[in-house]
Amino acid sequence: MTVTRPHAFVMPADAAEVVELPENGAFTLLADASHTAGALGANRLRLGRGRDGARPHFHALSTELFHVLAGDMEFLLGDERVTVSAGGLVVVPPGLPHAFGAAPGTEADVLVVLTPGVERFEYLRRLGRAQPFDDLLSERDRYDVHFVDDAAWRSVRNAR
Repeated sequence: MTVTRPHAFVMPADAAEVVELPENGAFTLLADASHTAGALGANRLRLGRGRDGARPHFHALSTELFHVLAGDMEFLLGDERVTVSAGGLVVVPPGLPHAFGAAPGTEADVLVVLTPGVERFEYLRRLGRAQPFDDLLSERDRYDVHFVDDAAWRSVRNAR
């Protein structure tokens, strides 16, 4: 009988791919689903002062975890608006519409973990290339990102 031992995945800081975003933002690609046998995907997101991270969407399959590393993040969780400071944690279950961005007047740095993992590195790369947003809409099932009406998010973000 052959016994297969599990193995760890290690992403050294200097080996992680960085996808630049506008106004000093960036995705640092840490682990995609293929690196973790589908268990999770992880990236680090740095957002410039008051910048949006994602418009309202939900994940049909995955739970998304946000650990705020620096700054303040503003979240819309269903109908609830929440600001989370460095050290705080947000866990969004499948099916809950959510949006997020750096809080007004601050930059933010956040670790994002999606579990179970979905291959999303190419999605994040496409966001970095400022690809027309409508091109991503047709990929919603592939990346498990399902966009919803963003009127509530726009009103929260524009009210500042």
